[in-house]
Amino acid sequence: MATPISTIPKSVAKIRDALRATFRSGITRPIAWRQHQLYQLARMAHNERELICDALKKDLGKPKTEVLMAEVGCIIERSVKSAEQLPEWAKTEYPDVADWQKPWKPMIYKAPRGTALIISPWNYPMVLTFQPLIGAIAAGCTAVLKPSELVPTFSQLLEEIVPKYFDPNMYRVVNGAVPETSKLLELQWDHIFYTGNGRVARIIASAAAKHLTPLTLELGGKSPVIIDSAYDIDLAAKRILWGKCNNAGQICVAPDYVLVQRDKQDELVKAFRKHYNAFFPKGALDSPLFGSIVSDVHHKRLTSLLSRTKGEVVLQGRADVTRRRLEPTIVKDVADGDSLLEEELFGPILPIVPVDSLNEAVDFVNARSHPLVLYAFSDKESVKQQLVSETQSGGIAFNDTFQHLAVNELPFAGVGESGYGNQVMKYTYDTFTQLRSSIDMPKEAEPYLAIRYPPHSEEAVKALTATVYMPIPPSRL
Repeated sequence: MATPISTIPKSVAKIRDALRATFRSGITRPIAWRQHQLYQLARMAHNERELICDALKKDLGKPKTEVLMAEVGCIIERSVKSAEQLPEWAKTEYPDVADWQKPWKPMIYKAPRGTALIISPWNYPMVLTFQPLIGAIAAGCTAVLKPSELVPTFSQLLEEIVPKYFDPNMYRVVNGAVPETSKLLELQWDHIFYTGNGRVARIIASAAAKHLTPLTLELGGKSPVIIDSAYDIDLAAKRILWGKCNNAGQICVAPDYVLVQRDKQDELVKAFRKHYNAFFPKGALDSPLFGSIVSDVHHKRLTSLLSRTKGEVVLQGRADVTRRRLEPTIVKDVADGDSLLEEELFGPILPIVPVDSLNEAVDFVNARSHPLVLYAFSDKESVKQQLVSETQSGGIAFNDTFQHLAVNELPFAGVGESGYGNQVMKYTYDTFTQLRSSIDMPKEAEPYLAIRYPPHSEEAVKALTATVYMPIPPSRL
């Protein structure tokens, strides 16, 4: 339920101020306190899982197994593991310095940034709301959570269940749409974490710039798949289709289009048909294992893109406008400039772009904005190294799709148009943590510091400027 417009400025500022007062009180600093909050988050996800599944079924048609696996389970796991590893993450660091600087006691404190604003999207609203919060809690920050208005049942549920597990003066849900978000962005925050699209990201970045607020932007883009002609086409098709079917393709790391050797295109299409029929013997339209499109607007956008394609539809997905359903649809012979290559698809449509060589595939990818992830199917180390060295993307995953998100020890981040800033476990903790450098100069160091004070003798000048004359090793290309 949205906050009445007339009360937005006062109420939002009051919430932010309450959270900031809590932070400044120091209550969030002790490690044991942070661990308790992380365990509380795990308890909330576990205890309220049925309500969460029901809400996402109503909002998105999400299968229960998918919600438990990709949304609830990972929040429980990452909350618990973060709590366990937090004492190590939060340790003060003592850098290795020159012997003459060791008496200064150089150290790096791990300081929380303060009060954060987390703006999450609709497609994976559980994990993309609470994964950033895990890092904020672990770092010792307080935070406002602004879930998406496009999943109203889930967002309202958060407003109801979060206060059962957290003090609202520490972590608070603010619901609403553009007016509420706009008012939140007028305020100064110590960090903003936004997950969504580039258009809105530019608005948020502009608002943050007024206060010099640091940002994390987890965006998306058209994540390509490159298939080496020597790779097992059947296995590649199975793994690509599975990745595309997650949340009906409505995920920032969904395979967006496939680049395959021209003479392998029909073999790939045949394999896609085979595995689609295996996944959904009666089709996906009425399958409880396949999600719905989030809104009428997005459903219309997807069917409009399909109606304008010049490619050949080789797996015709049925559509049901009233239920916002759209089956996986595969289109071959898609060429540069086609409607299906205009924007991130964010739906169950998969264009196949035939190419004549790996170099052509690399050029095709490099001619576009850097994607969040590049997928490649190849057993050849030379191909893998070429793709690593000749392309740019937030991540690069070989011989599978989607599954790299399950590795807790890997950072998840974009580059360029796909965003910036890291997350997942320690990387999310680091995002909400300031590295605060320190020295503690002893009185006994004064004799060694004497040369810095004016007036400078010739000997002092020589010592103070010694690095200017240090030898530079020879080098040659």
